[in-house]
Amino acid sequence: MELKIIHFYPDLMSLYGSYANVSVLRRYLEALGCTVTVQPVRPGEGADIAGADFLFMGAGTERAQRFAAGDFVQYGPAVKALAEDGCAMLFAGTAMELLGASVTDKDGETYSGIGLAAFTTVQGSRRIVGDVYGSTDLYPEPVVGFMNKCGETHGVETPLLTGLTMGFGNEAEKGPEGFHWKNVFASELTGPLLVKNPRLLEAVAAAICARRGIPLPEERPAFPYAEAGYAITAEQLKLRAEAKQ
Repeated sequence: MELKIIHFYPDLMSLYGSYANVSVLRRYLEALGCTVTVQPVRPGEGADIAGADFLFMGAGTERAQRFAAGDFVQYGPAVKALAEDGCAMLFAGTAMELLGASVTDKDGETYSGIGLAAFTTVQGSRRIVGDVYGSTDLYPEPVVGFMNKCGETHGVETPLLTGLTMGFGNEAEKGPEGFHWKNVFASELTGPLLVKNPRLLEAVAAAICARRGIPLPEERPAFPYAEAGYAITAEQLKLRAEAKQ
């Protein structure tokens, strides 16, 4: 089975090793026997994304995000059509904010997202930085990660993380975080989110395969170093969270 990954703005939106999300997902899918093509999309190219099996955009600075938004708006209708059709996609870090209705920067200037959902983001001068330890309805294991943002996102009705034991959510300390609808996964957690969370990697891969009718084997691909890293991080964050209670 041939699968196509669209990677939006790999040079512009790739803080904290975001590109590794695509690398590890490609590796996972290839371990399942799929042939995977990654198509980078850069500003001004006007690419055709209609046949995609997975969309990805990583984290960028607020300045880079604003620049990306001006180009990304042209893909809004196609992204929304793919989302309706069950196409899997991950928007990490500041890329998540571009799925909403609008982003207001720290100077009070507002610009449009693609409107996949009705949520809005307001950025300020205060940076919200720290580790995150939370839960999701997708699977029983905790989600771990790191956040570095300056925005609060309001109006998310279906969060990816339903609650946090540690960290700042969309708009409140220990509140729900991210956005999840059909096979759209979005979170302000930065860096290689799929590397840090093997179960989330599996959930995304399963969504891609299910849409194409690819049965997953009982024994799934496993990356021991990622599993070990996750176990250590989850245990340490759990201990830190319990110590603060």
